[in-house]
Amino acid sequence: MTSGRWLVLAILGVTAAFAGAQWWFQTRAYYAPVEAADLVAMAPDGTTHPLNPTAFEGIDATTSPVRYRACFTLDDAGMEAAARGASYEAPTPLVAPGWFECFDAGAIADALAAGEARAVLSVREVHRGVDRVIALYPDGRGYAWQQLNGSLE
Repeated sequence: MTSGRWLVLAILGVTAAFAGAQWWFQTRAYYAPVEAADLVAMAPDGTTHPLNPTAFEGIDATTSPVRYRACFTLDDAGMEAAARGASYEAPTPLVAPGWFECFDAGAIADALAAGEARAVLSVREVHRGVDRVIALYPDGRGYAWQQLNGSLE
């Protein structure tokens, strides 16, 4: 092989390694499971009502305030507490990593648009400029995420 071919192979190898590392850092590296299911519904007057979810699965990352995602179910008491929560204007479920299979942002957004699910404010300003939002289905399934609230614009 000529030195030009070695150079091309070296460049392609470095590019492939960099692409693999970039993918890993974006989709896996910083996420950690969330063990505590401290979810609440915030009423219009600012009071919070604990939801006490079951079958909780959650992930979060310290690298961004909008990487939080959770899937859970609520019993009847949790659904009653959630009913006292303030409706959330313009909920936008954010896409979760592909390996976090319980959270399907597209399906949640479609259900919210069709009125099959209700968006509830969980925590206003959980981080500066970020709210935690919960989508609840009538059967007790719930999904939580954090989204920008527009207060930083």
